[in-house]
Amino acid sequence: FFKEIFINKQYRVKRNEDIEAILKKKDSYSNKYFVVYKKENHEANNFRYAISVGKKIGNAVVRNKVKRQLRSAIDSILIPTSKMDVFVVAKSSILNISYAEIVKQLIYLFNKLNIENKGA
Repeated sequence: FFKEIFINKQYRVKRNEDIEAILKKKDSYSNKYFVVYKKENHEANNFRYAISVGKKIGNAVVRNKVKRQLRSAIDSILIPTSKMDVFVVAKSSILNISYAEIVKQLIYLFNKLNIENKGA
């Protein structure tokens, strides 16, 4: 269990400069639940992602639940070999959908942005 969590950390975008670089590229697509930004990263060996859940989305417990669901969904559908940085911003309407719908909507957005995923 702990090893899996540790391995997944290599796929995270942590530095603020990296997130700003993704946003500056302005290659994004959105729907009712998310905004997904992407930036090709040829220096990385695999995909990396960051998640943002704003304070408009419930209290800390609710926000952490949404972040856990998003992390799990992204880990399950993205292909680790794609050299891409992805930034996912959750909208408040995410509280009204199930985990299965989160996965479905992320696959839809990743396909729109030509991000390799297992649902394509």
